[in-house]
Amino acid sequence: MNKTKLMGILNVTPDSCYDQGKWFDPLQAIKRGIQIYEEGADWLDIGGESTRPNAQIISVEEELKRVINVLKTLKKEIPIPISIDTMKSEVALAALSEGAQLINDVSGFRDPKMCQVAVQSQVPICIMHMHETPATMQNQPFYKEGIISFLCSWFKEKIEYLLSIGIKQENIIIDPGFGFGKTVADNVKIVQNLHEIQKLGFPVLVGLSRKSFLGKLIHKDYQGLLAATLAANTLAIRSDINFIRVHDVKEHREIIDLIEAMK
Repeated sequence: MNKTKLMGILNVTPDSCYDQGKWFDPLQAIKRGIQIYEEGADWLDIGGESTRPNAQIISVEEELKRVINVLKTLKKEIPIPISIDTMKSEVALAALSEGAQLINDVSGFRDPKMCQVAVQSQVPICIMHMHETPATMQNQPFYKEGIISFLCSWFKEKIEYLLSIGIKQENIIIDPGFGFGKTVADNVKIVQNLHEIQKLGFPVLVGLSRKSFLGKLIHKDYQGLLAATLAANTLAIRSDINFIRVHDVKEHREIIDLIEAMK
């Protein structure tokens, strides 16, 4: 098994489901970013727009205001690479100019302008599947061929397009998009079949941290989902997943290191 890379989440937003605006103040966001590094993250993922169910789109100007100065400061303060979590090409471009090293686009690079930024920059990109938009993604999502078959076909088609426009194969990471337009049963099926996603031959990132489907399975709210998150991500780590994206860095660092030590 390859050692799973740990990506720490920094939501510079007032309305994320779990953080609930805790890091919206820039100074608090910078402190949290440093803490994420000190707790053992391999990557820091900064996002300025909530993508929770029913979230509303914010302007480019507002998103830039939230993330760029925080990113710029953290780039000087911590030695780990930083990714930018955005669906906007303008934000991605600005973040890359300040030292971001990965574009994490939860809309799956559906915007041609974002694709061009990726081509021009030739940095690693994470392609995530999301059904429709955050505002509508949980309105009765349905995949008639089954979620695993759908995702495999969707990724193959998306990757074929990105390669055709000049994205390098070695720069592509894929994310099945837990909770982004999936039922509880769909999310469980993805956990059970991560090996099928891995067969596509690209590094896989999973974002299981504090997901609402875990709460529905064990009847807990976001604040009570640490143990469930640790359990779900342990399954992913044991499946040789390349990246896990988490809120609780310290606990996951210990799990990864323990699994590594016990191989």
